[in-house]
Amino acid sequence: MLKTKIVSSLEKALVGSEIEAYPEIKKIGALRGERVSFQLLHKFVYEPGLGGDSRKALAKISLDGDLAKYATVRDVCNVAIDRPTLQAAANDDNYITKSPAILPDVLRPLHNVDQVCISGDTLHSVWIDVEIPTRVKKGRHKLTVKLTSAAGNTEDSIIIDVIPATLPDETIYLTQWFHCDCLASYYDVKTWSPKHWKIIENYARVAVKNGINLLLTPTFTPPLDTAIGGERPTTQLVGVTQNGGEYSFDFTLLDKWIAMCNRVGIKYFEIAHFFTQWGAQHAPKVMATVDGEYKKIFGWETDAAGPEYAKFLRSFVSAFLAHMKARGDDKRCFFHISDEPHLDHLENYKKAKAIVADLLEGYTIMDALSNYDFWSLKVCDTPIPANNHIAPFIENNVPNLWTYYCCSQANKVSNRFIAMPSCRTRSIGYQMYKYNIVGFLQWGYNFYYCFHSTDLINPYLQQDGDSWLPAGDSFSVYPAQNGEAWESIRIIVFNEALSDLKVMRMVEKYCGKEAIVKIIDEVIGCDVTFDDCATSASQILTIREKMNDMLKKALKNN
Repeated sequence: MLKTKIVSSLEKALVGSEIEAYPEIKKIGALRGERVSFQLLHKFVYEPGLGGDSRKALAKISLDGDLAKYATVRDVCNVAIDRPTLQAAANDDNYITKSPAILPDVLRPLHNVDQVCISGDTLHSVWIDVEIPTRVKKGRHKLTVKLTSAAGNTEDSIIIDVIPATLPDETIYLTQWFHCDCLASYYDVKTWSPKHWKIIENYARVAVKNGINLLLTPTFTPPLDTAIGGERPTTQLVGVTQNGGEYSFDFTLLDKWIAMCNRVGIKYFEIAHFFTQWGAQHAPKVMATVDGEYKKIFGWETDAAGPEYAKFLRSFVSAFLAHMKARGDDKRCFFHISDEPHLDHLENYKKAKAIVADLLEGYTIMDALSNYDFWSLKVCDTPIPANNHIAPFIENNVPNLWTYYCCSQANKVSNRFIAMPSCRTRSIGYQMYKYNIVGFLQWGYNFYYCFHSTDLINPYLQQDGDSWLPAGDSFSVYPAQNGEAWESIRIIVFNEALSDLKVMRMVEKYCGKEAIVKIIDEVIGCDVTFDDCATSASQILTIREKMNDMLKKALKNN
């Protein structure tokens, strides 16, 4: 017998579990212009005497209803993870598992457009996205999902309740670091070749679809996750020529990058860090043509605060700003000094920043760091603390506050590890709303290297960066053979958190912030901080349903 059930996007269907363990949903609310997602669970259960084939079979899936033509259907595929989390999370029970496991994560296109694999006696799911049109009629829309196969036929329905308001554009700055060198390496194409550009654009489109509006721009090869003395493949958009100690710059490739970003909808440019990670002690790798020879002129051997690099950097920043101003794009730029400096790097950071601070006055200089002294001593004007170190920044009312997470944020706080329940990943939405977060950074949109970028990984087999990180930390999309990016469950669930945030900010205009925060705290059961994540899908769905109801009522009365 073939069993099916519609469940929310926040469930992760485990292959060895029973379909009855997951709550069915009958209705989902949505704004115009919003992407809503849900799943169809399916499992063939062999029952003697009832017939049917318990072996793997293909089923045809079809959707009926006026919103069916706006739907995309994909298979949810499992991955085997070796490292679910860090030892720091030993006392954190808000995980699906903290042992090696098989968990769902990859969203793969269907076989032959409409064929779903039905596997005997194991639970799987189909992921269904519906892009709500901006001009669809308000109210209830029935969407029916049918499976037809030798193993049986099923029919399930869900109501999509469209609220007569359009979801606004992103209300925060969002970056997930975009690694062009990983794409060149994985697909074995020459950097900045036509094939490379095509792949980059494919990945950038998926990034924008999931709320990313600020793209890491490799003016020079980003000095990130690189072993001291090691190198990542050169991905440098700015051409450099050195003649007699003077520098000139070619922005042709940068202009091509900007044109690509404009095509896909990227609004802002995150200029690659000017100094090395974890200390700001050295220069990034910079390639230049010197007397007709193309070679490296700066790198690990370069003292960050030395006069040679300072002269170069000031020349570059001046030329870069002049070029971007002439384009009318300079205010779209955000700048970095060095990633994740610690307190013992404070003096190095100050010296490094001083080289360019006067040139970049009036522009945003921001860095991921978690020591409050960088703000209190006015060393960094836009600190980006990790969500497990953000409390002192909140307590001291740091304005225009950003946050980030990466591998170390494993205990209590929200993150996007594969072994975390989706409700925990989506909790970041109500947390960012309550604390007025204006920007979010995460380092791994498509990082397909291992520790210190010394080799490629297979993302389908090594989600932990080859036993380096909690599985899922280093990338949110999977590389398809055709040069396109396959979304993970995690990136879509995070985008749902962004939609929650947008709706809360819409409701605030009518009902005030206090009323919304009261609902959040009541549903979660505490005075919510970044340590307080939802422990069930129903909590997230309840908060969103209450927001939808408040918005509908406000629109009716205004």
